[in-house]
Amino acid sequence: MAAPTQFNFEGNKGQMKDWNHFGDWINSLNKERKNLPEETIKVVKYLVENVASSEEKVKILYEYLQSKTRYVSIQIGIGGFQPFEASVVDRVGYGDCKALSNYMVALLEAAGIKSNYTLIQAGKDAQRMISNFPSSQFNHAVVSVPLKNDTIWLECTSQTNPFGYAGTFTGDREALVISEKGAVVVKTPEYKAETNVQSRIADIYLQTSGDGTAQIVSTYSGLLYERNQLNWILDKQIKEQEKWLYENTKIPNFNIVSFSTSERKNIIPSATVAMKVFLPKYAATSGKRLTFKPNLMNRSTLILSKNENRKHAIICKTASTDIDTIKFNLPEGIYPEFLPKPISLKSQFGTYEAETQLSFDGKVLYTRKLILFKGNHPSTTYTDLVDFYNAVNKADDLKLVFLKKT
Repeated sequence: MAAPTQFNFEGNKGQMKDWNHFGDWINSLNKERKNLPEETIKVVKYLVENVASSEEKVKILYEYLQSKTRYVSIQIGIGGFQPFEASVVDRVGYGDCKALSNYMVALLEAAGIKSNYTLIQAGKDAQRMISNFPSSQFNHAVVSVPLKNDTIWLECTSQTNPFGYAGTFTGDREALVISEKGAVVVKTPEYKAETNVQSRIADIYLQTSGDGTAQIVSTYSGLLYERNQLNWILDKQIKEQEKWLYENTKIPNFNIVSFSTSERKNIIPSATVAMKVFLPKYAATSGKRLTFKPNLMNRSTLILSKNENRKHAIICKTASTDIDTIKFNLPEGIYPEFLPKPISLKSQFGTYEAETQLSFDGKVLYTRKLILFKGNHPSTTYTDLVDFYNAVNKADDLKLVFLKKT
């Protein structure tokens, strides 16, 4: 790799012998580009005048930005590095990541809140920053807001992004924070297993015919809110949401009777989807037997091919937690032929627990918890990964058998 120590870009001289000098050059490009019209400054002060919390002020102004602007890419010549003025964004209502981030910094400054224009390599599979090699390694600009207890990260190009959520686009990587003192390399938020959660609670009512109905409430938070596409589908029309539910609900055969959704656009975003569904022939009937799989809609099906000569490391980029609690309400005269023993799996890649219990009132409670760990593992552990997923697949495919008394 190579980078110039000194350079001149369309008359804009700079240095890259360290990050501070590079930050100074970015500051020179952004100089005097944060001026806002007096009318806009009055609007900003009006929006936050009765708000005590700095975080709430940032949230209000971020949502104001989202409502007022849209993204347009500008990458030609010096325009690939220099934002156009905040006053221009304020007037025309659009800009690229640099212009919108610069505008956000200006809005916060008008409210008396310090924030920093920040450069980053964005994208789900973006190359990691080489922090000891000062150079232009960035394709995106965001805003970081250092508050008393934490730093808030603002993605200024999205009209729907939850407040303070970096996600897979800019989360869990290094970025270059530009301040009046130069620049410093910092880490963006990492989303851990306890925040990336899919939690599902279901009540299933089975009939002796094998048909059933279910009330299902699924909650998705953190990266699972994004991974399951809740970050965009909830802004769509009801018909599109219903289509998404049919395409993304992993039940072999079902009909949606009704559904509702709710969303919390916070720093750790979450969404809840509640459904009532009809389950034709969910349980198989044969003579006096009624057979069904207790894992309603979260069965692992990842099949990894065996490879004893694997060369590359195993990279698990994110951690997550899946929790399922499913109650089966059985018809009268039905009792279990057998109930399986609890299953517990432990691996360097994750843990798995599943248990089926019969309650005193004849209901069956199925619980499942799968935690996947983040980490890098040597190629020699690949067989262990295959074995772990094979064991999870087998446990998720478990069947329960019940008998009719008459």
